[in-house]
Amino acid sequence: MQPIIDRFISYVTIDTESDSKSNTTPSTQKQWDLANKLVEDLKAIGMQEVTIDDKAYIMATLPSNVEHDVPTIGFISHFDTSPDFTGANVKPQVVPNYDGKDIVLNAEKNIILSPDYFKDLLQYKGQTLITTDGTTLLGADDKAGITEIVTAMEYLIQHPEIKHGKIRVGFTPDEEIGRGAHHFDVEKFGAQWAYTMDGSQIGELEYENFNAAGAKIIFKGKSVHPGYAKGKMINSLLLANDFINALPKDETPQETKGYEGFFHIHHLNSSIEETVLELIIRDHNKKKFEKRKALIEKITLKFNKRYAKKFGEDIVITEIKDQYYNMKEKVLPVKHIVDIAAKAMKEVNVKPIIKPIRGGTDGCQLSYMGLPCPNIFAGGHNFHGKYEYVPVESMLKAVEVITKIAALTALPNYGLPMSKTKKQVAVK
Repeated sequence: MQPIIDRFISYVTIDTESDSKSNTTPSTQKQWDLANKLVEDLKAIGMQEVTIDDKAYIMATLPSNVEHDVPTIGFISHFDTSPDFTGANVKPQVVPNYDGKDIVLNAEKNIILSPDYFKDLLQYKGQTLITTDGTTLLGADDKAGITEIVTAMEYLIQHPEIKHGKIRVGFTPDEEIGRGAHHFDVEKFGAQWAYTMDGSQIGELEYENFNAAGAKIIFKGKSVHPGYAKGKMINSLLLANDFINALPKDETPQETKGYEGFFHIHHLNSSIEETVLELIIRDHNKKKFEKRKALIEKITLKFNKRYAKKFGEDIVITEIKDQYYNMKEKVLPVKHIVDIAAKAMKEVNVKPIIKPIRGGTDGCQLSYMGLPCPNIFAGGHNFHGKYEYVPVESMLKAVEVITKIAALTALPNYGLPMSKTKKQVAVK
């Protein structure tokens, strides 16, 4: 347990927050600090063909130790952390033998991690938790995944009696701002399929995700002295407020679950003359996804018609960009790769929780780039904020799952899809 704790803490204490406003890759220079460390760590444990390119994408190889043909598989995680909450000066706290009660993250600021609010905590009574100190995020998303992959590769190297095929490892920057796969060289990676270790609670196994788009909406106003504004002023803040109120009230992240989609307003920059509203659009269903985008356009058109005579030009300017799509379409034809992961979990006494991702991973984009890539739990909870935590036992189980997937794939025929004529290759 202690080595995986030490490795995880060594990663999360390096600030790797990404920045969506940057045009570089990686989006922040500080991501190089962890990227370079990961290269050295991979070399130190004995990985081969360790490379890092000019955009900080890391790849490495664990060669096959079997003679028969085995599919090359991969494991992928990202090393940036979310810009939603600060990742600077992370001070992890280790809570051994969690007693099921409140955890004081920060006594001075009265910040409490409580099972009364975060009920998932009670699943981990008696286990060792790693939390924040209440002033930063933790970075388990996705440094837990990186820790697990490195630890699993080290274990396989130290235990050559475990037979496996060629395994490729990939670590990416800028996943949190939707760019993690943008410069990923799938051909160079050379795997037939891969798994992102980027899920949450123990047991999660996901091959469906949101269709995603982002919208930037600009509201134009006209500033006039408020004492003489009658019939003249147009307050862009009020326009933005009316626009928000025109969206469905119960279709927000806090009101939805499962396959339900939403609109999520995440940034607002305002003055009387101009307000810039940024929101994201999410839905698992492609038709509903297109309808959501169409609704934004419809509301925009309505506002512009309403103010056309007074303003003489469009008062609302909307720009919508697709971000990623549901990987289900690309994974279902090779569903055996999900079956292998599910069997691996069962064999190490983890119950698979197969459900849709209410978000996205690098695997979403990679699946459309020719690398089918389901998502597996990394163990963390409450990502992107000060209440983030990870049970060490969940990370250890993730290591077991990785090594078991490697072993199963190396068995004769296990890496092949099920067919009517070869039912014996199905993973039961």
